[in-house]
Amino acid sequence: MITLGLVGAGVGTAHWWETQLPRRLEAAAAAGRLDDCLRYSEQLASLRWLGGTAPMEQGRCRRLKAAQLWSQGQWAGALQLQLQLVNSGAGTPGDEQRLVLWQQQLEAKALKLYRAGDLVGALRVLANLKADHNSEGTALGDNLRDDWNRNRIQKERSQKLIAQKRWWEALDALNRIEHPWWQQHTQNLRRQVSAGIEGLRAAHEKEHDSHGGHLDSNVPAAQLNALVNQKIAQGMDDWQAFSSACRDLGGKVVEAGPESACRR
Repeated sequence: MITLGLVGAGVGTAHWWETQLPRRLEAAAAAGRLDDCLRYSEQLASLRWLGGTAPMEQGRCRRLKAAQLWSQGQWAGALQLQLQLVNSGAGTPGDEQRLVLWQQQLEAKALKLYRAGDLVGALRVLANLKADHNSEGTALGDNLRDDWNRNRIQKERSQKLIAQKRWWEALDALNRIEHPWWQQHTQNLRRQVSAGIEGLRAAHEKEHDSHGGHLDSNVPAAQLNALVNQKIAQGMDDWQAFSSACRDLGGKVVEAGPESACRR
């Protein structure tokens, strides 16, 4: 009898507390005491076996607390609460739209940081979305790392080629750099390559002039240079690329002493 009495008292207390919780929830939500509101929500959820149901104030608390966390820059916590709200019975289509909007805003912020050259900052933002890395290497953060490394490798490749005075190949490596930050931070290398190519041209002209006469290519120079770069990128050496590009443009390689030109 004593045991049954204790059980009955415990159940009665639980029922009493369950009847109190909705009012406490409502009061906490109205007063903006969001942490209390969430705590009462969790307590109410643990008493559902008694037949009670969570009031809409539970959803309201999560909605307000998520907005508060978001405004404070605590994005991971905001997203977690908003997701709980969306998956609960108190969630609305508007709540789901807000969740998607927040996710899109964080992704846009991460991409902006990345384009500005802040890979670490971009990954930190993506961590709030759990999109900085996954085991398959297919997360957005993994893609950003791969792209960053590709640009870095091309920069390092161009430096080695410049040291070897392989100007056309160095130019090809620089042209493969697509990231705005890396493009900006390789301008000095590009100037070195331009100076090296101009030096080659000047040396050829001087050497040819010493033999008398002057030999010029009469195919469009911009088209010829672009095609030469493309063929070098495909694996041809400088001479093969020049000869092939000349033929493709309807020209013929003409040699005069040490100098060669493409003429139609």
